[in-house]
Amino acid sequence: MMCDECGSAKAVIHLTQIVNDEMKTVHLCEKCAAAKGLETEGGTENFPLSDFLAQMGEQESTAVPDVVRKDACSFCQLTFAEFRESGRLGCPHCYASFEPHLRGLLRRIHGSTQHVGKVYLPPDPTQTELERRLQVLRRKLRRAVEKEDFERAAEIRDQIRAMEPAGGGD
Repeated sequence: MMCDECGSAKAVIHLTQIVNDEMKTVHLCEKCAAAKGLETEGGTENFPLSDFLAQMGEQESTAVPDVVRKDACSFCQLTFAEFRESGRLGCPHCYASFEPHLRGLLRRIHGSTQHVGKVYLPPDPTQTELERRLQVLRRKLRRAVEKEDFERAAEIRDQIRAMEPAGGGD
């Protein structure tokens, strides 16, 4: 894929931005990416998460005194330096122990420290109940047809049609 800016070099950076619910992807070569202030050195291929987190922690380390960085989690004794190396917290208590560091890290990675995405909503219970009742009626309809009780089958069919949403059904 070629660079979207100069059109002559191979794109090595693929920048995706979402602004006002609109996604835009820009493909840039090293030169154009550097011109926009994006770092390309260090090779982005096979870049492990632990290295990424370590780099993120290094940027924040100038603002955090050495005494705070050497503190360990009161529960599992994991140090912040060990977290930076592995990219994994040792226990749930680490979130509280390293909260100032994690807030900054999450803000840089996700743009926020609060979840603002979609929330899982369970299916409407009334809809689930309706589907269950429709299944029961369809079984009754099948049995009525098998017994050749067509009058009963017609009544059940009408009940099913009244319950089904417009344009739906089997």
